Amino acid sequence: MRKIIAGLYLLLSFHTKGFAQAAVTIDSSYANQHYKQREELFRKMPDQKNEIVFLGNSITEQGEWQELIPGKPVINRGIGGDNTFGVLARLDEVVSSHPKKIFLLIGINDIGRGLPVDVVLNNYSRIIQFIKTASPKTTVYIQSILPLNESVLKYDYLKKKNPIVKVVNEGLQQLAASTHCTYVNLHTLFADEQGELKKELTLDGIHLRAASYILWVNYLKERNYL
Repeated sequence: MRKIIAGLYLLLSFHTKGFAQAAVTIDSSYANQHYKQREELFRKMPDQKNEIVFLGNSITEQGEWQELIPGKPVINRGIGGDNTFGVLARLDEVVSSHPKKIFLLIGINDIGRGLPVDVVLNNYSRIIQFIKTASPKTTVYIQSILPLNESVLKYDYLKKKNPIVKVVNEGLQQLAASTHCTYVNLHTLFADEQGELKKELTLDGIHLRAASYILWVNYLKERNYL
């Protein structure tokens, strides 16, 4: 699968209400140098029993999960810049240990590239199907994509994307229900009254301050997800 997906630009045509729309060029690339280095590390790490996996992009990678959740076999499978195509390509390593739990958070880089919502949700569906087939006893937690804060956002390609984040999250909630996964609504934890990422929790409008991860873990614990 990796050979098929890596670095490709997929040409997709899709239909809405019976009317054909123009073909959309999909940037499915993911295998940059950072991705390759992280994946190489992951594949050389020994599996543990009852792993609790945090899987995603830079927002996941920057979390000190092992320190925040001491005494449990927690592993960090975040890769900065990753997208849903990249997660699909490395799932075999993630499920090789038959982990107890997977906390998935991916998609903001897909949204930033302008990928259609249907493509993002279809990739999520493929991710979930892969996990459930390869490791049926693993509990999958689909975490909502975090909001952005426009006033401090430093990346032009992500600006004005909060409405799309909301639409994707609505789709993820429905997908979680239909696939018997647990939906974790992080949006309510990190969003302000305007639906933007709380300014005090971020430096650049997308990534979290280090201490913000304490709120995240406490939220998971309060709901008995950990």
